[in-house]
Amino acid sequence: MITSKQRAKLRSMAVNEPTIMQIGKGGLGENLIKTVSDALEARELIKLAVLETCEETPRSAADALSEATGAEVVAVTGRKIVLYRESEKHKKIEI
Repeated sequence: MITSKQRAKLRSMAVNEPTIMQIGKGGLGENLIKTVSDALEARELIKLAVLETCEETPRSAADALSEATGAEVVAVTGRKIVLYRESEKHKKIEI
């Protein structure tokens, strides 16, 4: 669990991060969850976009991804999701 100060720091870092994935009409399949998990291991902090065609709301998609990958939801702003999970092998971010 991260504190509100840590969450604020991660949110400020995420502003400059590119959106690396999109969740569309395919929803949250096994492939997407695996890809998100791999991206979290490599980057620790990732930003995703939830397209209009997705059946889930951005908040429910963020919660489901968080639960499936063991990540923390840093922010859900509009249709963007920011997730954080400390990397086991490639630690880059100190919070």
